[in-house]
Amino acid sequence: MPNLYRQKNEITKHNTFQMELFFSAFISYFVIIDPIGVSLIFIGLTMGKSKQYANKMAFRSIAIAFLLTVIFGVIGEPFLAKLGISIHSFRIAGGLMLFYTAFSMVTKDELYPVDKNSSEETDISVYPLAIPLLSGPGCLTLTVLLGANAKTQENGFVFVSGAIIAIFSFTLICFLAAERLARLIGKTGNDIL
Repeated sequence: MPNLYRQKNEITKHNTFQMELFFSAFISYFVIIDPIGVSLIFIGLTMGKSKQYANKMAFRSIAIAFLLTVIFGVIGEPFLAKLGISIHSFRIAGGLMLFYTAFSMVTKDELYPVDKNSSEETDISVYPLAIPLLSGPGCLTLTVLLGANAKTQENGFVFVSGAIIAIFSFTLICFLAAERLARLIGKTGNDIL
């Protein structure tokens, strides 16, 4: 009986760790990608364009960012090792890039200027939506770090992949509901975000 109790405890502890891995990854991606903030930028980039165009850009940017993130999660660490870049060096470089991006966002008036009066529908799905807003240096750095941690756990990559799917699904929902979200948050909330 004590052996059965110990096995049940180990299974419960294992499942708890996997759920912690999922939630930790999801929250980390949520902070880095900022689906609500990015959806407000998305509404600014698609303002004055058709709903069909906005939906097309939303789906394309999410698909590109998702594929880039997953591919980087699978081959990122071996690729960096092949280049002679350690995971610790990558953490430092990623932190510096995040600081530069954040500093630029604070000091510049408009990071991604768009001519709102133009009727031309340019493809914004790759730049600036997928790269760098959705899968920028912070997201890719986080993916490599989570991928390295997931390899040490049984089915760890499955739970990290689940977090990636969940965050990009939530971001797509925010993109599709961006107008309502902007109205709900208001001008002051938008400025805060």
